[in-house]
Amino acid sequence: MTIRSAPRALAAATTALLALGGVAACSDDTAGADPQRVDVVAAFYPLQFLAERIGGDAVTVTNLVKPGAEPHDLELNAGQVGQVSQAELIVYLKGFQPAVDEAVEQNAADRAFDVTTVQPLLDAAAGGHEHEGEAEEPGHEEESGGKDPHLWLDPTRLATVGDQLAERLGRADPERAADYTARAAALRTELEKLDAEFAAGLKTCQRREIVVSHTAFGYLAERYQLEQIGITGLSPETEPAPQRLAEVAEEAREHKATTIFFETLVSPKVAETIAGEVGAKTAVLDPIEGLSADNGGDYLSVMRTNLQTLRTALSCS
Repeated sequence: MTIRSAPRALAAATTALLALGGVAACSDDTAGADPQRVDVVAAFYPLQFLAERIGGDAVTVTNLVKPGAEPHDLELNAGQVGQVSQAELIVYLKGFQPAVDEAVEQNAADRAFDVTTVQPLLDAAAGGHEHEGEAEEPGHEEESGGKDPHLWLDPTRLATVGDQLAERLGRADPERAADYTARAAALRTELEKLDAEFAAGLKTCQRREIVVSHTAFGYLAERYQLEQIGITGLSPETEPAPQRLAEVAEEAREHKATTIFFETLVSPKVAETIAGEVGAKTAVLDPIEGLSADNGGDYLSVMRTNLQTLRTALSCS
């Protein structure tokens, strides 16, 4: 049975089960899907971006995370589980969202594209240095085995994932395989241009340390020779200990940091506390885990905004 035909065989049974629970209406996105298009479920925004750009008008993409929501701790409702069950392809990052991992394992293991099989993940401490007490912090580190999932912040890695996603889409939809490959190649060109812009823009800076609310920027730091100093670890919702706040403040002073970075989807309070203590300002550095509800841009535009923010904060010439 092909990838495209497998979910069709499951669709009637899955819909019936959902209807018994009174939740079939929650799955409107898949119920109204165009049968001529490949039905793709993306676990969170950067994977939605990839699927839409590479799939073009041959796919219908559903993002499991709503705009403005934080994706780390996503909980799936019954309708979303139904979407995973019926999708022809699920694009996800194993270890990033436990609820998605479980839904895929139980309902769609044969139709899943796990990006960690394409790009091995960096250790959580990559792009910076680990501090006393960080390894013991509860949160996402335990879920991901101490690996940093934010590989999309290196455009070259994202391009490689895109190449493999095109191949997987081609297996699901052989008649349009060449189209997927061509679109992936075009996207790779755009991502390589973005990479060149970052390399040139951050080549000559007075500082290379970035103080961030959580250590989501290891791939970006490694790619462009920066060093991230995280107030918390990989989990954005972990409350830092007072000792950690004092350590970060000391490092910020040592490196003469002018900016403490926070994120669009997480409260800026901790970053504001550090900034107030060391006489710095705050600014958004977006890990692009999702788009904010009022953000009309896309991955490329947000990355370019990040570049300008970094250039200002690091006094780059």
